[in-house]
Amino acid sequence: MAITVLRQDPRYNTLKKGHNLRWPAVETEAAGRIELVESAKDAADALQRIVSAGMRPTVRSGGHCYEDFFANNPGGAILDTSLLTGANRASEGLPYRIAPGTQLWNAYLELYRRYGVTIPAGTCATVCAGGHISGGGYGLLARLHGVSADWVTEIDILTVEANGKVIPRTVNKTRDADLFRACRGAGGGNFGVITSYAFDKLPQAPLEVMEANLQFQWADMTEEKFARILMTYGEYFETRGKDPDTWGLFGVLVPRHKSGERFGMSVQFCNPDGTCKDLTVLTEFLDRFGDCGAESGAHIPSAIAPAAPGAGKGKEVCLGQHTMVRRDWLDATERNSGSGAASRAKYKSAYMKRNFTRDEARTMYKHMTRTIGDVSLRSSVVEIDSYGGAANRPGLAEETAICQRSSVMKLQYQTYWSAPEEDAAHLSWIRDFYTEMYSGSNVPERYRGTPFKGDRYEGCYINYPDKDMVEHSFWPQLYYGDGELYPFLQAVKRKYDPNNIFHHAMSIRA
Repeated sequence: MAITVLRQDPRYNTLKKGHNLRWPAVETEAAGRIELVESAKDAADALQRIVSAGMRPTVRSGGHCYEDFFANNPGGAILDTSLLTGANRASEGLPYRIAPGTQLWNAYLELYRRYGVTIPAGTCATVCAGGHISGGGYGLLARLHGVSADWVTEIDILTVEANGKVIPRTVNKTRDADLFRACRGAGGGNFGVITSYAFDKLPQAPLEVMEANLQFQWADMTEEKFARILMTYGEYFETRGKDPDTWGLFGVLVPRHKSGERFGMSVQFCNPDGTCKDLTVLTEFLDRFGDCGAESGAHIPSAIAPAAPGAGKGKEVCLGQHTMVRRDWLDATERNSGSGAASRAKYKSAYMKRNFTRDEARTMYKHMTRTIGDVSLRSSVVEIDSYGGAANRPGLAEETAICQRSSVMKLQYQTYWSAPEEDAAHLSWIRDFYTEMYSGSNVPERYRGTPFKGDRYEGCYINYPDKDMVEHSFWPQLYYGDGELYPFLQAVKRKYDPNNIFHHAMSIRA
């Protein structure tokens, strides 16, 4: 039986919110009730009660949605699957199953300890599988193994018929294959309530990884040096990074606003066989940054003595003032699994198929050194993740609802703050930055202000939703491409959710 939390319940004020404290923006937008479910049957029963009562259901697993998709539900009900957890298999030979409320760190831990396998998913520990996998899901192993949705072989989902009856479905490549494909990347809150993901197989977890970090001081930074850092990073993944022997290298370059005093780049690496016996690829990559203005003493020598085979946690390899550390994979995953505290926030995204241009680097430098009165932009960053590799394997776009299969980098623009009175300043900063970034000659006139069209960009990531994009009539193409995918998703929507029970500001339009 679901746990029902109403407005008078002392838990309500906490549970009506998610990780982004901007939502619900006002009390009148909050859902009237929250249904917490612990099983697929609980979810089906709760959904039927909600629909039969004429209320709108919004679905939440971990509550990390960047926009107000579940929180903005006046008079409706949040169906919360965060207690529906677990990552296991019933017995040898049967599929692995991950429940939607399973936090990513718990999924890693359970799959590794029980079976020695993992899922290529994100680094934020408290993000849950439900929304993460339905929108694609990627992380430090994505270049080596593809994205999470690529590995899904079956999904349990609750849909609602035209007559209002809740129907449990198990979908795969042969049963409701159209719905199965749509649920592998189109994003949450579109077609129904997912209660389980199944995987016939999962990749073996790496035995070990090497981690390296470079720090760059803003005090020593110039526009030219900043551009060299960005373009050195981007050039690698546009060229050498496409070779399969490099797919075990995942880089994260994070320019932070100048008020943060420094910014850095972190790298995780393992060979395709899951070991770190050969560090040639890693040292070759790091060597490229020797003249990019890394912190004093941080020049990366071309020959780095490898850590002893089988070395334990924290084995260090000298990099001048820096260290490169060999870690057991599980230990490294735990160390990288911070999610940050809940705050007010705004996000934008872009896929890139090519390296940065000098104009793009200058624009980023301009906004990373810009000030807005006395408002602190210290927590404003652009996370530039390496991409491609196995995520770009041919044929995956036709099997999933993820069309972005040609990109070499994935950008996430982020700004965080605490006080509501600073909303306007932070929103202005990120909107101005993003608009200028994609208003150069690289973008055709009609699409200015968005990373769309041409040979350089591949749109946006639906798991980093941005309601600003709805202002553009072509916004679905930003997230789903301008081919057959979005019309396909619209047909799926009409077929399995004929009454548009599941909807939000950026859901599939029937």
